[in-house]
Amino acid sequence: MRAVVVDGFGGPEVLVAREVSEPEVGPGRVLVEVGASNVMYLDTLVRSGWGGEYFPVSPPYVPGAGVVGRVAALGEDVDPGWTDALVVTDTGHTDASEGRTTLPVDGYAERAAVPESALVRVPEGVDPKAALALLHDGPTALALERAAAFGPGSTVLVAAATGGAGSLAVQLARAAGARVLAAARGEAKLALARELGAHEAVDYSRPGWEKRVLELTGGTGVDVVLDGAGSALGEAAFGAVADGGRFIGYGTAGGRFSEVDTEEAGRRGVEVLGLFDLQAQDPDDRRSALRYMLELTRRGEITPHVGLALPLEQASRAHAALEGRTVLGKVLLVS
Repeated sequence: MRAVVVDGFGGPEVLVAREVSEPEVGPGRVLVEVGASNVMYLDTLVRSGWGGEYFPVSPPYVPGAGVVGRVAALGEDVDPGWTDALVVTDTGHTDASEGRTTLPVDGYAERAAVPESALVRVPEGVDPKAALALLHDGPTALALERAAAFGPGSTVLVAAATGGAGSLAVQLARAAGARVLAAARGEAKLALARELGAHEAVDYSRPGWEKRVLELTGGTGVDVVLDGAGSALGEAAFGAVADGGRFIGYGTAGGRFSEVDTEEAGRRGVEVLGLFDLQAQDPDDRRSALRYMLELTRRGEITPHVGLALPLEQASRAHAALEGRTVLGKVLLVS
């Protein structure tokens, strides 16, 4: 079968599609005929050699951590009801002691062998690509909503508002009755943020953009910042949080997580949370969150936005687009 392989850490050019061995379907596992593979910014970081202490991936490896497709074969002891089911699922190595995926691998391929326990059915009426766009970003956006506790009367700033999780968070915040301010780069992304439900959109490629956020709130700042940008952009967004508000950093689109001045946060009474404060460690909780987001999509209450879908052979282009911040919404590879 065809898969994308990284033989050595480096730039997008190290992503090469070639023939590899078929995955083995052992007991308790199924073979999924992949329709599309999820591409995350994390994939670009791991490919570059970053994060070995968190994700000990060693070349050669097949990147990617999730797919959508049809169940094509069942291993022993698998419920026959999964036969030919349309599913969305994590891929990668699984820590048997914790029951969760620990390495973001094995996703950029025509077929994937995964545990039965990882499968989530795609509801009838939900586009498979939309379902895949929710696989990781859906539970993250829902965790952001719960941690932010926004509602009527609150003001929320979403930085990197057209990214996978950010675009969903904009919609969830708007649906909850919050006033939503979106920060993104360039007019196309600002237009998409408004289309998704943002009341105001600010271009964070312009110097002093955070001062514009303060102006839009009458100088008081926002109740919550959802920071999917990281780096200097996220740190600038921290300055737009009102005293007593919340700053939730979950993204590294700028290359690293934001580094917030904890003394200033304490002085101003700002609660600071990070990605690992949000993620549900129980895989059953994550799958429940995914099912909930899939149901919201089926009912038309949220719309995952897929901005770029490319064949496996163009995985390098997909990574370059993510790193160049040229994509509006989610990036997928289609088999």
